Amino acid sequence: MSAQVPIAPDLFTWPAEEPALVAGRGSDGVLVFPYRKHKIVGSAREELERVELPRRGTLWTFTTQRFRPPSPPYAGDDTVETFAPFAVGYVELPGALRVEARLTEADPAKLRIGQEMELRIVPFRKDADGNEVMVHAFAPVEECAR
Repeated sequence: MSAQVPIAPDLFTWPAEEPALVAGRGSDGVLVFPYRKHKIVGSAREELERVELPRRGTLWTFTTQRFRPPSPPYAGDDTVETFAPFAVGYVELPGALRVEARLTEADPAKLRIGQEMELRIVPFRKDADGNEVMVHAFAPVEECAR
């Protein structure tokens, strides 16, 4: 029996009605995404506080991927023939940091710098066990309201 599984542990809270990306915060206040347990602050290794990032932010920049990226590192289960273009962007999360992610909208005519975006967890591919691998992506808020 297949299930939905996150692409990596501790990347986002899920399953959840309102998922959030997970970051780490050091004693210096600096956020690290994706989350990891430790980092060097000054000259000492310290444990990071696990924090949830804001779900909404603004589109800082984006581009559209129109050809299948090389594998590895690309891990999609599509082929050159079945590949569908997708958009990737940086979303600035208020009071936090900028996060690189897929965008749910691939048409550049429907995207604009400064546009409000909201986090979504979406299917990416099937793994070797037939599970649906889920990733984080950002959707235009107008799309979320539909």
